[in-house]
Amino acid sequence: MKVASFLPAATKMIYDMGLQEYLYGVTFECPIEAADQPKVVRCVLEGKNYSSIEIDRIFSASKAQGKSLYWVDDELLESIAPDVVFTQDICEVCNIDTVCTETAVMKLSKKPTLVPLSPNNLQDVFECAITIAKALGKEEVALRYLANLQQKTDFILDELRANKAPLKRVMLMEWIEPIYNCGHWIPFQIAAAGGVDMLSNPAGDSIVTQWDKVVKYNPEVLVIAPCGFDKTRTLAEMDLLLAKNNWTDLAAVQQNQVYIADFDMFTQPSIGTLVEGIEALACMFHPEIFKADKSIPAKFINLSESKTFQSPVF
Repeated sequence: MKVASFLPAATKMIYDMGLQEYLYGVTFECPIEAADQPKVVRCVLEGKNYSSIEIDRIFSASKAQGKSLYWVDDELLESIAPDVVFTQDICEVCNIDTVCTETAVMKLSKKPTLVPLSPNNLQDVFECAITIAKALGKEEVALRYLANLQQKTDFILDELRANKAPLKRVMLMEWIEPIYNCGHWIPFQIAAAGGVDMLSNPAGDSIVTQWDKVVKYNPEVLVIAPCGFDKTRTLAEMDLLLAKNNWTDLAAVQQNQVYIADFDMFTQPSIGTLVEGIEALACMFHPEIFKADKSIPAKFINLSESKTFQSPVF
């Protein structure tokens, strides 16, 4: 069986479950494990270094015009002749969607089965792993994989209860300029880590959120993880937030609880990376209980500890 993944999260879960022998094509954004795989999905922004503001303008204009910024290498996909193609319908900004995929597939001599993965909440992402493995005839692999991840989230919940940890008032930003709140599965990640984000949109799209609303909400913990940005890329644009009125009045700023995190723990819906995100959030919300270990410390940083910004506030 040959599989093409048009979704980085699906690619990540395929590798995490040890099913990469079936993978023959991926997108340009797929994780490092798939670096040597043929890239069947490309983007007009690939290799460009646009700012947050520029990226938002480009995607907004594209959406208004009904155009897609993604394209499929038809010749490469024809040569692969996949039996299954994984795609998505969650976000036409982040990845190629099922409609665009269907258009490309219609041109193929051999018509593959399209398997859309469109999770809205955290449980849906767990089930996506089963959907992927079942499509490959390996459902039992997914069940073992998920059982291990469930143990990790259960441990966090048990520790929070045992320590009677207070619920932290949190905001997680999915974009800096304009500011976007978090949506879909991320609010559930926050809850699983001992926090609540009252500005979020659980199981729905993230939306533009006005700065004065953030100031009034006054989060105790602020997590900044723009979609597609690692923490180094985000730090390069933090001046956009530091220049905001009342920035220094935020409880999160005054208490040194502003964190910069890699996007793949939140806006890439691979259940393994999302569970890693829950572990990271637990360390941010309750450092007196949870300590980051192994790869997690490299995935986020406290802004006050960054050499990039040495503000008198900190």
